[in-house]
Amino acid sequence: MADEKKRILVVGGGISGVTTAVEAAEAGYNVTLIERNPYLGGRVAQLTRYFPKLCPPYCGLEINFRRIKRNTLVDFYTMAQVESISGTEGNFHVKIKHSPRMVNDKCTACNKCVDVCPVERPNDFNFGLDKNKAIYLPHNMAFPMKYVIDSKVCKGSACGKCKEVCKFGAIDFNEKEVIKELDCASIVFATGWSPYDAAKMENLGFGKIKNVITNMMMERYASNSGPTAGKIVRPSDNKAIESIAFVQCAGSRDENHLGYCSAVCCMATLKQASYVREQYPEAQIYIFYIDLRAPGKYEAFLQKSQADPLIKMIKGKVAKIEQDSAGGVIVTAEDIEGGGRIHQTVDMVVLATGMEPGLKGSGLKVDIKYQEDGFVAAEGQSAGFYAAGVAKRPADVTTSLQDATAMALKGIQSTYK
Repeated sequence: MADEKKRILVVGGGISGVTTAVEAAEAGYNVTLIERNPYLGGRVAQLTRYFPKLCPPYCGLEINFRRIKRNTLVDFYTMAQVESISGTEGNFHVKIKHSPRMVNDKCTACNKCVDVCPVERPNDFNFGLDKNKAIYLPHNMAFPMKYVIDSKVCKGSACGKCKEVCKFGAIDFNEKEVIKELDCASIVFATGWSPYDAAKMENLGFGKIKNVITNMMMERYASNSGPTAGKIVRPSDNKAIESIAFVQCAGSRDENHLGYCSAVCCMATLKQASYVREQYPEAQIYIFYIDLRAPGKYEAFLQKSQADPLIKMIKGKVAKIEQDSAGGVIVTAEDIEGGGRIHQTVDMVVLATGMEPGLKGSGLKVDIKYQEDGFVAAEGQSAGFYAAGVAKRPADVTTSLQDATAMALKGIQSTYK
């Protein structure tokens, strides 16, 4: 019986955390899932498609959200973070900080509040490529389907226009931060990853050249719910593109930035090249790489891209990216196979930035053991602590799901301690 078993806490509501939670709950165990964002789904929710099947990520996320909604053993909190953890395996005591959303469960997502809100903010879901209002729905398929107020920019009751038009009493400017406390037997850290800050690589022009974007920004450009409704265009003038360059290992495998391979960047670039090809059958695509890694079942996906006569793969590290006087971008790179250097002008550049561990620099004061690269160590943790998915190593979605299911089993075993 579930009420006779101890609770499992899952920290992080991305694809790994959601999978861990539903697998444990469907096995009959109480689970609390917490997520710092105002929605579940993590980085996967920002993707346009998975590789290699190129299906939308909500094919998988929506199923898991439905599993959460119908299972009474899962409690979940968004806008929540761990404040402290004490105790030992089987008897942890956790304090969780729950930030105010200022929009309650009466919200019907009618959008009337957004229509009257006078304040705009950078849309962080789209990496600042467009803007939304101080009260907003995180994205079109958000779960929970509930608006949220950005307290950093909202004028609150001094404005109050959103509250005036809400017929359902869903807006509460007086909602306060609260500390929730719970006891649990085990804690699974499914804290995911963050894109490496491309601005740290000054030679690649990100932040200085408007037509240089990152791979995650490319995902939002290609998405029907993105800033351009799925149309891939040149950021500086919204023109159709005739040529594009993808720069691999932008910050990864570099002792000055991320010393490790981020595992998915090669496949992500091949996938994004397919986005371009669908919209622009005649566009010239250049991929600058150190070496292309497409293990096992992904080899066929690589071979398909290599067979495209308009995809040119250039082995060599990019030295610098500069603005062209006509609005294009000049990529300078070594050409190992051809010898010498290559200078290629294109309409825009996509930097394949790597994965940084989500728990790195979080300030969480818990005795967690880390690897040298900042990911959570898979071995040697205090009993009852586990890590799932990309929290412990860069990985694709399929690998993360398999690992998350395994960590659900680990968490369950701790309930008997």
